[in-house]
Amino acid sequence: MTKVKICGLMEKEHVEIAVRAGADAIGFVFAPSKRKVSIAKAHELAKVVPSGVLKIGVFVNPSKEELLTAIQEVPLDYIQYHGQETPEFVQTNDLPSIKALSVHNEENVLQAKKYETDFYLFDAPGTDYQGGSGEVFDWKLMEVNNIPTEKIILAGGLNPNNVKDAIKRVNPFMVDVSSGVERNGSKDKDLIQSFIRAVKDGGVE
Repeated sequence: MTKVKICGLMEKEHVEIAVRAGADAIGFVFAPSKRKVSIAKAHELAKVVPSGVLKIGVFVNPSKEELLTAIQEVPLDYIQYHGQETPEFVQTNDLPSIKALSVHNEENVLQAKKYETDFYLFDAPGTDYQGGSGEVFDWKLMEVNNIPTEKIILAGGLNPNNVKDAIKRVNPFMVDVSSGVERNGSKDKDLIQSFIRAVKDGGVE
């Protein structure tokens, strides 16, 4: 069954709601964003994340020192690279990783092949910040890739109403949502629960 990552969590209440509803991964944003949290804040939030639920840190063009500090002090299970990190930088760090790619066209999808990483996250192009535009990209563009589905994370404009269709079209290992479970810029309990329920009830076995 498709797994679920709820990203950009900043409040203990919302982490607990996501975990109780069946989230498989929690995302903490350390890059410039209205959802950015400090290492200390993420450490506090991580205390309510049980083992078995992944803790993923989102970074944009970080230093190796930043990554090592976060992965040890939060602690994190995976680093999500969401900037212009080179394949060499990702490989040299040798940390459990996800490389995010903004999808404008087929060439962007094929870029994934340059990276040696555990997962590839395909997202809509960002607006004010890297990623997190809340827009859907053309899922047909994913047809050019030959990446194993168990390495694909789909993001970009997903919400409780369209995630079932996204799963049918792309069949990703995991779906990732942030703004799609928010009201007025804040995470919403009902939307988090509805999103996870839509995936678990309608996902691909």
